[in-house]
Amino acid sequence: MDFHSKIYVAGHRGLAGSAIMRKLEEKGYRNLVFLSSKELDLRNKSHTDAFFEKEKPEYVFLAAAKVGGIVANNDYPADFIRDNLLIQTNVIDAAYRNGVKKLLFLGSTCIYPKFAPQPVNESSLLTGSLEPTNEAYAIAKIAGIKMVEAYNRQYGTNYISVLPTNLYGPEDNFDLETSHVLPALLRKFHEAKVNNDPVVEVWGTGEPRREFLYSDDLADAVIYLMNTYEGNQIVNIGVGEDLTIKALAEKVKEIVGYPGEINFNATKPDGTPRKLVDVSKLHSLGWQASISLHEGITKVYDWYLKKLIQQSAVAK
Repeated sequence: MDFHSKIYVAGHRGLAGSAIMRKLEEKGYRNLVFLSSKELDLRNKSHTDAFFEKEKPEYVFLAAAKVGGIVANNDYPADFIRDNLLIQTNVIDAAYRNGVKKLLFLGSTCIYPKFAPQPVNESSLLTGSLEPTNEAYAIAKIAGIKMVEAYNRQYGTNYISVLPTNLYGPEDNFDLETSHVLPALLRKFHEAKVNNDPVVEVWGTGEPRREFLYSDDLADAVIYLMNTYEGNQIVNIGVGEDLTIKALAEKVKEIVGYPGEINFNATKPDGTPRKLVDVSKLHSLGWQASISLHEGITKVYDWYLKKLIQQSAVAK
């Protein structure tokens, strides 16, 4: 991509997409195309086709997706498989039919088998059973990766797929029903601090291990790969380090400044026991994460507090 290339960021208001937008602008890219989901429903084929025919983007970052945590994935599997299949099918096909030079598809490391050897190498995809609570979303994302590969083979397109680990950052979802673990913990500990609650309940045993990637690091990685990587092989994007949910909860508690206790509710699901990705391929391609977990959580908490102040001002 050069600084005048027409670049479409699908899902620019989401966690990943908003970070990609910020990083593109920071790096000097100015010819950016984006529409909100209210302005363009990517689940609608005719609307998606019309957009691509009008705008003719040269590069596409496909970050638009229906995402959520354990509760949402478990409760709304039909929504997750339908919406994600529609979005990615419409965008990938429209990109091909309108001459897009390169497309980057964002998958997720949660699509790997539940008991894949750790750290999870790219070769583990489709080698075992999926995590049941996440199966609908995972199958949709796997289909997207295979669609990218199929278009490359049949039509000679230059599309790539990347698999980010657990993301967090500004514009994250803090809804306790649909959010992922880190923003959910931030909100829980903040509200407990404000309300002087003596205990915060955390789902599960606290023993599962997770890896977390700050969204600005993801954005830097995908722009780097868009400019440097070609091939049909997926690429993991992560930091190469993980920690237990218990250790994460303690870290969030410290950063928020919550003085109370933590109760782990073992009757609630843990999800996948461990999900650490092998980032040796990413490192060999010349990119490594730079934002520490403590620094990243501190930045997100600051952003969350500012958002609460803005919401309070609007309410008044």
